[in-house]
Amino acid sequence: MEFGVSTFVTDDGIGPAALGRALEERGFGSLFVAEHTHIPVKRESPWPGGDELPRHYYRTLDPFVTLTAAATATERLRVGTGIALIVQRDPIVLANEVASLDLVSGGRAVLGVGAGWNREEMRNHGTEPRTRMRLLRERVLAVKELWTKDEAEFHGEFVDFDPVFSYPKPVQDPHPPVLIGGSGPTTFDRVIEFGDGWMPIYGRGTDALAAQIAELRERAGRRVPVTLFGVPPKREAIEALESAEVDGILFNLPTEPADDTLRRLDRLAELL
Repeated sequence: MEFGVSTFVTDDGIGPAALGRALEERGFGSLFVAEHTHIPVKRESPWPGGDELPRHYYRTLDPFVTLTAAATATERLRVGTGIALIVQRDPIVLANEVASLDLVSGGRAVLGVGAGWNREEMRNHGTEPRTRMRLLRERVLAVKELWTKDEAEFHGEFVDFDPVFSYPKPVQDPHPPVLIGGSGPTTFDRVIEFGDGWMPIYGRGTDALAAQIAELRERAGRRVPVTLFGVPPKREAIEALESAEVDGILFNLPTEPADDTLRRLDRLAELL
């Protein structure tokens, strides 16, 4: 089982290169970073985590700039988005960004994706919240075409382009894994159709996790990798996830200055 962290890298916390080095030095296997391009001042969408939206949500660095900095400062650390809001991203640009990250990192990129919760943020990107799941599906499928075909094309309801050349191609064969976030009633449908793994949040719709993983893998007819966000740093929680055949766990790393972050990582590393 791989141990990693998920965090918001901002302009007032530890820098991505220093964070990447600190994780690799302590034996962590992965770094996943969150994405929000902005947060509208007037917001009606409730934050799933509680009443007051934390400051770091509207101060995040671009995830691919962040992950590139972390990748170039490390040799083994897997670098991923947790999650990329691809309903707010152009799929052709996204395919190029992730393939470039995979090339620069030597095949260590992971694309965690989701549709997001902030409807006002989506609308500012021209995305209609009611159709965001259909949009998510098409953008993932289009990105995979761009990664794997010399002359890629896609014709859908939302994404439509004639044959194009799109390079670089990813280092990983056939492409970086696409992990599907969420734990709703239709999440498994998405994982099975166009995902390469499932990445839910610990404690949000995961109360029967072992049974859920078994159901997902039976429906898929394959061993779908599962990575969990926000795992409590407790041995009993880790042991339970290991028994459920989880492949990777991500401890939540608060956004703090470098010294505070390093001390926290020292404590987390004791659990590895």
